[in-house]
Amino acid sequence: MNSTRILLADDHVLFRRGLAKLLTCESDLEVVGEADDGGEALEMARRLRPDVVLMDISMPVMDGVEATRRIKAEVPGVRVILLTAFDPEQVPVEALQGGTQECLFKTIDLSALCGAVRNPPVW
Repeated sequence: MNSTRILLADDHVLFRRGLAKLLTCESDLEVVGEADDGGEALEMARRLRPDVVLMDISMPVMDGVEATRRIKAEVPGVRVILLTAFDPEQVPVEALQGGTQECLFKTIDLSALCGAVRNPPVW
């Protein structure tokens, strides 16, 4: 069985590394890279060609909205799922218009997150 290759982009190291550990416990998910900011996420997406990027919205250097826009332009086959701690009413509209497939809240449970990674939404 092929693994789903995941790039994590979040400037909070403890959250990112903890999420990486949890995801790698799933036999069909593989974390191929971790980025501290949107610029690094863009560079890593170009180089690693992941299947899915789990992207924080609010990061230094380049935010997740702009990084998503650029990744989708340069690596069109990748799915980007935005992760945010914002309240639903505070998620910037441009975040949902930049090419992301989904916006999930960091309060999501692991099984729901893994389900979102494995199964793209049907629109």
